[in-house]
Amino acid sequence: MSSSAFRTVPATADVVIIGGGVMGASTAFHLAEAGVKNIVVVERGELGCGSSGKPIGGVRAQFSDPLNIELGHRSLRAYQRFPHRPGGDIELDSVGYLFLLDSEQQASNFEAGVELQNSLNVPSRMISPDDAQRLCPYVSTDGLVAAVYSPTDGHARPGLVIQGYARAAARAGVTIATHTAVFGIDTVGDRITGVHTDHGRIACSTVICAAGAWSAHIGDMVGIGLPVRPVRRQLAFTTPLTPPAPRIPVTIDFSSSAYFHNSDDGLLFGLADPAQKDGFDTTWTPEWLELFRTAARCRAPALADMKTVGGWAGLYEVTPDHNALIGRSGELPGFLYAAGFSGHGFLQAPAVGEILRDLYLEREPATDISPLSVDRFRHGAEFRPEVHVV
Repeated sequence: MSSSAFRTVPATADVVIIGGGVMGASTAFHLAEAGVKNIVVVERGELGCGSSGKPIGGVRAQFSDPLNIELGHRSLRAYQRFPHRPGGDIELDSVGYLFLLDSEQQASNFEAGVELQNSLNVPSRMISPDDAQRLCPYVSTDGLVAAVYSPTDGHARPGLVIQGYARAAARAGVTIATHTAVFGIDTVGDRITGVHTDHGRIACSTVICAAGAWSAHIGDMVGIGLPVRPVRRQLAFTTPLTPPAPRIPVTIDFSSSAYFHNSDDGLLFGLADPAQKDGFDTTWTPEWLELFRTAARCRAPALADMKTVGGWAGLYEVTPDHNALIGRSGELPGFLYAAGFSGHGFLQAPAVGEILRDLYLEREPATDISPLSVDRFRHGAEFRPEVHVV
């Protein structure tokens, strides 16, 4: 793969993609596959060094609105076909997603979601607490009202996805400039004319912002407000388990946001700390794990005292309504953006890469993403489905 630290970058390009995570790599692949030439991906570190660097990423189509269901479902199908297009083993494991519900209101909300999902060919279903325990023996049924399970969901390896997309893009002629930071974007009137990097200027007419938690900074360079804020999320890994852990779904206690699933020879634990302040700090703090253990004592007691061997901290890129920003700027048509996925970027990346390809080629995307335009915040009409952020 043609990826290196450039002393100079190409002097010209048709498209500059800012961000070498899963969104930037997917976009580069889909553009190149469609015949677009002179594409440059600029990444300030290594590919996948930002929010895409999760050890394992969930993939699912269980959402409560048609648009997010479609983005998840299209992406899930793309991940299932990934070994053939663009090629490569991404360690996709279709273990399913299991949501645990402890109130009648939650059950009612999810039941409506399942009905909608089924109408869009997602095979989710409501199940009993006992059925949930059979799928995941760690689960305690005490206090559970119901659960929701979708067998085609699961998890894969983001790093392998990024490499698969990037290799295919590079074979098609895409230049991938790692260790290359962007510090300015030139405009003349309503046109983009170039991108300044610490390894040289790239003359171009189109910029695609796929910079994740750093997207607001890129938008500021051209006077476009992208309301994306960084929020730290942490996870932990158990020591190898003997006997080995059973193969379980990605299991989420909806009330606490605690989740767990298989990871190599143990389990992975995660939970969204509701008190976490905004910021770019990605220091892993062991004391965070007590939040997970507290939730586990109620919902999966055997996990509460499992030994761990460290963890990982990364950034969610969060918008005010916890839904993505995808679109083309009305004021600066050469500026396209895909950011603010609020934890759903990896699972939606294949579909969003297709959408950005179509927007660049000025053709109608297969999915209507107009509700995800950044303009919704200017007009006071946020896109507000019930969102399951995991």
